[in-house]
Amino acid sequence: MFSPLRNAAYRHLFIAQVAALLGTGMATVALGLLAHELAGAGAGEVLGVALAIKMIAYVSVAPFASALAAQLPRKTLLVSLDAVRAAVAAFLPFVNEAWQVYGLMTVLFVASAAFTPAFQAMIPDLLDDEGEYTKALSLSRLASDLESVASPVLAAVLLSVISYHSLFVGTAFGFILSAGFVVTAILPRFSVAQTLPFLRRLTGGVRLFVLTPRLRGLLAVSLATAAGGAMVFVNTVVLVQSNFGLSQQATAWALAAFGGGSMTAAVLLPKTLERATDRSTMVAGALLMTTVLIAGALFARSYPMLIVLWIIMGFGYSLTITPAGRALRRSSTAEERPALFAAQFALSHACWLIAYPVAGLVSAEADPQAAFVVLAALCGFGTLLALAVWPAHDPQNLLHHHDELDPDHEHLNEGTRPDPAGVAHVHPVVIDDNHRRWPKQRRCAP
Repeated sequence: MFSPLRNAAYRHLFIAQVAALLGTGMATVALGLLAHELAGAGAGEVLGVALAIKMIAYVSVAPFASALAAQLPRKTLLVSLDAVRAAVAAFLPFVNEAWQVYGLMTVLFVASAAFTPAFQAMIPDLLDDEGEYTKALSLSRLASDLESVASPVLAAVLLSVISYHSLFVGTAFGFILSAGFVVTAILPRFSVAQTLPFLRRLTGGVRLFVLTPRLRGLLAVSLATAAGGAMVFVNTVVLVQSNFGLSQQATAWALAAFGGGSMTAAVLLPKTLERATDRSTMVAGALLMTTVLIAGALFARSYPMLIVLWIIMGFGYSLTITPAGRALRRSSTAEERPALFAAQFALSHACWLIAYPVAGLVSAEADPQAAFVVLAALCGFGTLLALAVWPAHDPQNLLHHHDELDPDHEHLNEGTRPDPAGVAHVHPVVIDDNHRRWPKQRRCAP
């Protein structure tokens, strides 16, 4: 799993990613505490608006950033975006109004929305081998899971000796460290995959989502994921500090419990996925998150119970997001993969754009228990939609016909086999020039 780190350029970029993630994680904890200081029990509303701004930036900026990345100097782009993010983090300790939070976070999130797809789009050029690229994607997921555990724990330890304002200094340092490792990485020249026409780079990923059944199911699961995650990220500070009257450290430890559950699932998943399909694993995670939200409305009346619920929620959360990269790889060619990952980044965050305001506004206007109920309904809807649009029979190799092609077309030479209904062949299918629509599935595929 760690063999991609032998590639010096990827190793530097991976360390840059980890540094930025740790900084972002501490900022997430500090932002929640800042919101509570500014708005008290209404912190959920402040957080909900701030995180909605994040989602708007991610949804609107990410596709364009990914499409434009091929035309810009990569290293200069990434370092500049890290510098902008570090500057914003350095200013955050000095805000005293909610609108100031919104303004600074807008700048930060726009920079992040441009950084992440540009970062992801260059990884295939660093690792030509498909197996190494797959491992690199797994490492990125592991880094994100570790961040969800390490950042709250680190924040909880630091909060015992410093104020939460100083956590933003750690965030700025993380971005500066990220920029330093990007500077030292030797990046390759642009590949053919990055010189596709601009419009295709911009819209190709969304087209794959529209036409590929498993990707439509993945998007439905993303809605369920956002519903459960939004309850944790928006309302933990309200539950812990306003409802239970506990400290800032207790908030950080509750978030760490969620991260611990996620990390546990991430460690167990490789073996699980040898026996279970991506669909069954992700739907099981969504069902688990729905169950936790329902239970939260009834039983989240004490800090120990919240910790238990958040551990289980984190477990379900990881089940829904970790296999996503596998589904994306199965659904794209190497040339279309950067556009598909950018589309996944934007569309999944569109789901968070729905969930974050719901979590914050319902909690502020009613109470966190009401937010549990509403988000349980949203999570359950995403789960049922995934079951409806993602076929249970989703084989790696699909037996299908090409009635629109001449019998001697060269594409039909790939895995051709006789079939009573005509010429058919079996191979992994993606939407491309030979498969403009998803073929009908046949149960006789091997």
